[in-house]
Amino acid sequence: MSLLVHDRKRPSNSHRARLDIIADILDASCGGVKKTYLMYHCNLSFRQLKHYLVFMLRRELLCTLTDDGDPNPGLFRITSKGREFLRAYKGLKALMK
Repeated sequence: MSLLVHDRKRPSNSHRARLDIIADILDASCGGVKKTYLMYHCNLSFRQLKHYLVFMLRRELLCTLTDDGDPNPGLFRITSKGREFLRAYKGLKALMK
């Protein structure tokens, strides 16, 4: 009976690293997307997404597409610098396999 019950937690490597999350956001934003889509597609909370968007906008990996006069960004789209990052990230992941 003791074989059926696990009383120790196993270490899990299922958590995504920061670079993995950034790559997921960049990959999802290739065509111009809204925050809600990114939140659900990348499986992030609004707070986490907000943190990553600020980080990525400051480093020019993403840009915003806004309507005239609207202070809130409508859509987020990957930049050429973001595409370069994503290409390098995928190349490194391929080397690790």
